[in-house]
Amino acid sequence: MTGSVPGFIDVVMNLNSPALLEDNVITQAKAAGKRIISYGDETWVKLFPKHFVEYDGTTSFFVSDYTEVDENVTRHLDKVLKRGDWDVLILHYLGLDHIGHVSGPSSPLIGRKLSEMDGVLMKIHTALLSEERETLLPSLLVLCGDHGMSETGGHGASSTEEVSTPLLLVSSAFERKPGDIRHPKHVQQTDLAATLAIGLGLPIPKNSVGHLLFPAIEGKPMREQLRFLHLNTVQLTKLLQENVPSYEKEPGFEQFKISERLHGNWIRLYLEENNSEVLFNLGTKVRRQYLDALKTLSLSLSRQVAQYDVYSMVVGTVVVLEVLTLLLLSIPQALSSKAELEVPLLSPVFSLLFYLTFLVLSAVHVIVCTSTESSCYLCSLSWLTAGGVMVLVSALLCAVVSALTKVLVRGKLLSKNAAHSNSRWSELDLLILLGTLGHVLSLGASSFIEEEHQTWYFLVSTLCLALCHDIYRNYLPGDDCEPQRCLHVEGGFDGATPALQDKNTSSAVLELNRGCKSPSSLGTLRGYEKWMVLASPWVILTCCRLLRSLNQTGVQWAHRPDLGHWLTSSDHKAALSVLAALSLAVIFALIQRRCSPASKVAMALGLLGVYCYRAAIGNVLFPWQQDNKDISKGILEARFVYVFVLGILFTGTKDLLKSQVVAAGFTVKTVGLWELYSGFVLLAALLLRPHNLPVLVLSLLIQTLMAKFVWKPLRHDVAKVTVMHYWFGQAFFYFQGNSNNIATVDISAGFVGLDTYVEIPAIFLTAFATYAGPVLWASHLVSFLSSEASSSSALSHAGFCYALIGSFPVSAYIILVTSLRYHLFIWSVFSPKLLYEGMHLLITAAVCVFFTAMDQTNTKS
Repeated sequence: MTGSVPGFIDVVMNLNSPALLEDNVITQAKAAGKRIISYGDETWVKLFPKHFVEYDGTTSFFVSDYTEVDENVTRHLDKVLKRGDWDVLILHYLGLDHIGHVSGPSSPLIGRKLSEMDGVLMKIHTALLSEERETLLPSLLVLCGDHGMSETGGHGASSTEEVSTPLLLVSSAFERKPGDIRHPKHVQQTDLAATLAIGLGLPIPKNSVGHLLFPAIEGKPMREQLRFLHLNTVQLTKLLQENVPSYEKEPGFEQFKISERLHGNWIRLYLEENNSEVLFNLGTKVRRQYLDALKTLSLSLSRQVAQYDVYSMVVGTVVVLEVLTLLLLSIPQALSSKAELEVPLLSPVFSLLFYLTFLVLSAVHVIVCTSTESSCYLCSLSWLTAGGVMVLVSALLCAVVSALTKVLVRGKLLSKNAAHSNSRWSELDLLILLGTLGHVLSLGASSFIEEEHQTWYFLVSTLCLALCHDIYRNYLPGDDCEPQRCLHVEGGFDGATPALQDKNTSSAVLELNRGCKSPSSLGTLRGYEKWMVLASPWVILTCCRLLRSLNQTGVQWAHRPDLGHWLTSSDHKAALSVLAALSLAVIFALIQRRCSPASKVAMALGLLGVYCYRAAIGNVLFPWQQDNKDISKGILEARFVYVFVLGILFTGTKDLLKSQVVAAGFTVKTVGLWELYSGFVLLAALLLRPHNLPVLVLSLLIQTLMAKFVWKPLRHDVAKVTVMHYWFGQAFFYFQGNSNNIATVDISAGFVGLDTYVEIPAIFLTAFATYAGPVLWASHLVSFLSSEASSSSALSHAGFCYALIGSFPVSAYIILVTSLRYHLFIWSVFSPKLLYEGMHLLITAAVCVFFTAMDQTNTKS
């Protein structure tokens, strides 16, 4: 309605749309005395409050409803079409969009919904024709869609299916000769506002960058055509002058001046002789010149629409760099046995460097804010708040200098004792370092972002091979016919990376890692355990390969068939039902082993409720109900599962609180953490699509194999285990079928068990379902370290490592996006990735807070 190009932040703003203050067609129509009625999506009412003489809004985010949401619109039609007390009628039907989100474009519900829309369209068109015969005034019927639909039913990316929508204008004012067959032309959605404004006799919205759709006026006399084109060109030229300082050099402005001069010549000729071939030819030339100018101006303005607040972006980037540098400089201290992470801010604040930096930054702030002509966020803040930002930047800079000085001094002391150090980087250390850095560097290319899943698949596959090499190297005897290091399945778990320890703790850790002198490294293992240790990396590698075939994601190969499409087709519902039932049974077998008896019963009933919910909404079959009629749209069954999820989480929380006062607190705490993890698994089983249940099963299986047959036998330190959990969490994010496109977000998960739209639960459930992989792997890390780690500061080490590895790519990507803000794919590729990274950063922060809360042994952490 504004004719302007939306900013990427509108993805977030659409969740709770505020009133639209920008000039638009609806506001202009109301100012002109037009009577407007709106039925359907309540976003219209939120954007344009007090603009409608009558309205009935429906919730747009409750995607589980695709019948009542449209019936609430259609029920008004018979009455309102018979009345003549309105000028504009807006009908926004949501059912088709909701079916796409829930079932996808191949759902059998799509055909029935389109037939329903055909009937609605016929009713409207027939009523308009009947009214035209009485009033002799033409009406305009506009049929359009605000977005398309991907192969999975979502939207928000840049594929052709998502950004191409039909636009149909029907009116008796459009003269079409018999046999006049026209092929559809591609136009921009921004062109609609200018066309509607001209058609309704309204001013074109001030910030509209679209141009008039010429077929809508080509039946008019030449004089009116040129007048309409001139109005549109003048509006775009004024917008160009406001946004481009050197507008006179723009090709569109030069074309406009030529068009205006030719138009003046045509008017003089028109006043002299009204009908002549010369007049017609000149008018045709003027019209073509106007259309070329409109096209050039519209394209130029669309490119100029992104105005960046460079000053605020630079300040934010500096803060991000300072915090990241502090994290990197704190590695030796944070991974020591004391697990301290202190950022000394008090002493730098009283230094001369702080005051000099603060004065320089304040002077720069005053100069920028008094000289800039465009709007700036930092300059709009009060001077007290802006001063606080300068204090923060200055203090962080001084803290970085102080920490860097300490590291250099410590490095000189350690270099004197370098001959006594026997720690070295292993192949696994190098893989983790190079893999993390390589992933961050790959984010600079749009193709690597679109296909980021390939990067994580490669990294976890390489990790499996590296683990296999590590196991075989420790299993096979060395040169002295003795194993190179002991493998244990029983026992504790080490604290931190030896290479990152300080000199007071490294020797003890090395002794714990490599101090075994037993002549038979696998002698303590029973037969099947020995073979499981050797086979585990290959089993994990096989699981990852199977998961890659389940969901095709990314951009280039997303259209290829996969097991997920095969399972979700209506012809294979029986196979999906069997697979879902087996998956739920295996989930119970893997998760119940460390639960309390009450939690085991709750888990079993909850998983049964998950299957009943999927059967109720028609995803799977009931063995005892052949016709598979809906029982309750799944609301009752889903709430049944939620009760058990909350029960398990409550039991786990109670055990954690009990562990603080009971003598046998360690065992109780371990059980409590596992039950919290079990509750998350049950919630994930409910929210994930049934064909994705094998993803959850194999995730649990890989966690079990890694914990029992890889991490414990090889005695990996906390840093390595944390990085491995992070890597597998990222890989399982993509195994679910997610990508860096917003279109792959499963919105329907946010409405499981809800009969109406409730914002907070819907957002939480959608976020949890999207990031189920990273959340479950982070939760498993807490549970595993609490039960297996021999070091009292293991959770503090893990929290720091998780914060570092999570913030490093986010920080680098913020800097990268800032530098690539004029890239061709900044909105379609880089910005969605930044949104995903921002959400993942929030989850990382929550996990780190949870790590710290669980670590009761170190108050400084």
